[in-house]
Amino acid sequence: VQLQASGGGLVQVGGSLRLSCAASGRTFNTMGWFRQAPGKEREFVAALKRSGGTIYYANSVKGRFTMSRDNAKNTVYLQMNSLRPEDTAVYYCAADEGSKIASSIRTVSEYHYWGQGTLVTVSS
Repeated sequence: VQLQASGGGLVQVGGSLRLSCAASGRTFNTMGWFRQAPGKEREFVAALKRSGGTIYYANSVKGRFTMSRDNAKNTVYLQMNSLRPEDTAVYYCAADEGSKIASSIRTVSEYHYWGQGTLVTVSS
């Protein structure tokens, strides 16, 4: 089982980046993006279910970030627009075989599989 995240980099304030996470070895019913800034705890960014329906976002990224999926490729994406310095962090792709409910989909401990992380740096 492997989650391969890519797409991070250095971008100026207001710029955009697109992260990708390709899953292999298993089909996951819930996939999410989390991030961790230096000295801070890992926090929820966005998540969705393979079956479709609501896509969940952290309030801090709502309206700027868009998560999507390609089930045929077993890949999820995170389109990040209007980036701010406070978006600087290592972004992690996470996945779980369970189909999470709204009350748990934002919780770090609910995900059993994690990618290696990709660094996003927003410079001012």
